[in-house]
Formats: sequence, C-alpha cells, structure tokens
Amino acid sequence: MAKSKSVYYCQNCGAQSATWLGRCNACGQWNTFVEEVIHKETKNTKQPAANNGKPRLLSEIAESDFARIVSNVAEVDRVLGGGIVPGSVILLGGDPGIGKSTLMLQLAMRLAEVKILYVSGEESASQIKLRAMRMSDKASDNFYILNETDMATIFSHIENLKPQMLIVDSIQTLQTSSLESSAGTVSQIRETAAQLQQFAKNTGVPVFLIGHITKDGVIAGPKVLEHIVDVVLQFEGDSHYMYRMLRAVKNRFGSTSEIGIFEMTQAGLKEISNPSEMLISHHGEEVSGVAVTCAMEGMRPMMLEIQTLVAPAVYGSPQRSATGFDVRRLNMLLAVLDKKCGFKFGTQDVFLNVAGGIKTYDTASDLAVVAALLSSVTDIAVSGKVCFAGEISLSGEIRPVTRMQQRINEAAKLGYQRIFIADTGKETAKGIEVVRVSKIADMLKKLFE
Repeated sequence: MAKSKSVYYCQNCGAQSATWLGRCNACGQWNTFVEEVIHKETKNTKQPAANNGKPRLLSEIAESDFARIVSNVAEVDRVLGGGIVPGSVILLGGDPGIGKSTLMLQLAMRLAEVKILYVSGEESASQIKLRAMRMSDKASDNFYILNETDMATIFSHIENLKPQMLIVDSIQTLQTSSLESSAGTVSQIRETAAQLQQFAKNTGVPVFLIGHITKDGVIAGPKVLEHIVDVVLQFEGDSHYMYRMLRAVKNRFGSTSEIGIFEMTQAGLKEISNPSEMLISHHGEEVSGVAVTCAMEGMRPMMLEIQTLVAPAVYGSPQRSATGFDVRRLNMLLAVLDKKCGFKFGTQDVFLNVAGGIKTYDTASDLAVVAALLSSVTDIAVSGKVCFAGEISLSGEIRPVTRMQQRINEAAKLGYQRIFIADTGKETAKGIEVVRVSKIADMLKKLFE
C-alpha cells in the first residue's frame, strides 16, 4: 500500500506547512491553509525523454534551436515578440467568457503546418467542433482534440502522437495520481504545471495553458504557477463590448509593453490592425463634453474618445463616476481645475467614459479629460479635428509625456489638424499643427479662441 502524507498548502501563495497555520508566514494571508494528502510512491508519470541532456557551450547553440513559430495571428505574434518560441510555456488568463478558448482554437486552426494537440478538460470534442464551425478558418489536418484530465493518460497520448504544439484548456482541470487532492487545488496545479514545463523543456514543444482567474482578477492557483511559465498573457475586455485586449504581464522572450487588440464577432476573434479608427465616434455634428486623446497602449498609439458630462448635483452630495479611467485621478484633475483655474465642480455631478469599453492608464489622457470637462461645463464643443496628449501636474502645469513624436504621427495619419501638447521639445509632423501649451489657462484660451 502506498504511503500517504498530509501536507497543508496556502491557497494564496502555495506555501507548504506540516501543520495547519492560521496566518501564512510567506504571504501574510489569514485562513488560507488547507490539508491535502500526497501518495509518495505513485508518482510515476512518464514523460518523453529529453532530446539532448548534455551540456553545450553557448557558442555551439544554433539559431535554428530557438527559431520562432509564426502563429498566423498577427496580434498574438506582436504580443509574444515575433512568434512562439519552441519549448516555451505560455499561460493565458482572463475572465470567464472573454474568449480565451476561442483565441486558442483560432490559433490552432490557422497553424496548418504544425501538428497540434488540444487537450480539453472543460468541453467535449463535439462542443469544440461546434465553435470551430462558426469560424471562417478551415481546420487543418494536423489538429487533434483530446478530452482528458489525467496527466499519465495525456503523456501516453503525447508519446504516441508526438505533437509539435500542445494546448491545455484549462490547467485547473488537470490532475495527477501522485496527489489525492482534487483538480484545481494548489498542489495539483503546481504539480501538473511543473510536469508540463519539464515536458516543454525536454522536447522543445511549446505549451499553451489556459488558466482561470479569481474574483480579484489574478490567475487562480499558487503564485509559483506564474514563475514556472515563460510568458503570462492577460486577455481583457468588457463582456458588454466587442473589443478584447491581449497584454503580456510577463515575457521572457520579448517586451511586456506590446498589446494585441481583437473584435469579438460571431465568426470568432477579428484582428484590429488600426484600432484608432474603430474607437472614435463619427458625430454628425459637434457635441460638447467630448475630446480625443492620443494614448499609448504598450508600444502602440491609440486615439481614444473621452466623453464627459457635468451637471448640477440633485441630491446634495455630488457624484463622481468614471468608466475606463481611474476615478481617483479624475478627482485630482477636478481639484486642480478648482484650485488653479477657478472652475467650481463641488456642486456638480461629473461622469466620465472612455468610448468603446477601453481602459486607459496613460497619464497623457489628462489633457483630453480636462478639455472634455471644460467643454461640458461651458457647453462649447471641441472641434473633432483636435486631439490632446499631455499630463497635468498638481500645480496645474502641463507636463510632457513619452513617445510624443509617435503620438503626433498617429494623429497626423488619421487626419487631425491640431494636437495640444506640453510646451517642450521640437516634435512636428507634416499636415498637423502642433500647439504647445504650458498651463491649462493657455490651452483654454487657444482652444476656444
């Protein structure tokens, strides 16, 4: 009979303890330890052997050993840094129903020359086939689907099939017989992820792991899961809107500042190569309370429409609401306008929305937010051919932001006639007037003159 051992694991960070603890010494969280039983003698999961276990000189490693695989999904390649690195382990997380499985299925269907094994522990093969039929892409003859959650059985099929890429949906459904705990627990997630990482490094087969997230927005399971993998991708978006954003939280093979943008359609995810044209509303006539900013999302400039509404507070205590923008930063900008410019928002309700369901964290949006607020409170429309890019300081001054030349070029390419920026630098572009301002009062004077 196999020997069993009880171990307590922290559900938050994965720390291990021989006894139950009320407070985790590693992460400081309370009441997170749960008991799990481990069978020491049954840990015999067979994995494919390494291609070459001998040490090699760095100069002897050929470039062909790490040549990237182009996924034929340009937005995914952009985020990964040019393609999929052989032997890498990529973790994809996101809200339920955001499109993680759809993205992986679409990627697998487009890689016709690569033998892919799609391991699904959540959907049956017929359900995956139904989703595939909705997509316009034709499935390749190298695309295999396996409905299995046991690691020993999965590795047995892998050894027989010898796939060139592995997709697991999802890591929380896998389990190994060496642990008595149920699938989705900290020990199961850590053990199965470690086995898949070892398989990827030994064979050079890239592995995609789809992961669930908690109500706090972090990937479920121990934090060590994100340390094990090479790339952590976050798939974001509002389920009420059609746009989705793919961000790299961690990337050992490229930059974490790139993003990919998709549009969710009935036929799957559609890549958006020029998001600025999709996110800007085309009004029949100019309206007050609307201004356009040129924000940087990663390395990509995007024109975002800032919509505001300022109205007298009816119930005494004024409301402050922001969608797609930090409400604390909105309160700071309102305080600056009150103190430095004399605009009294203390008795006004203020509502702010970034069109298209996009969330922006770029401080260059400050200038457009201020312009939209002033436009709404004065009921004077800002021209649709004007955009803004600048950060507002607590003193009311306009500070420069990064990659200003790239922002100006994007605005000029989309047909904007004027762009308001900080009064520094010498950036310019053909076909657009660069208006440099140092204070909010200067911008107000030049904007509504």
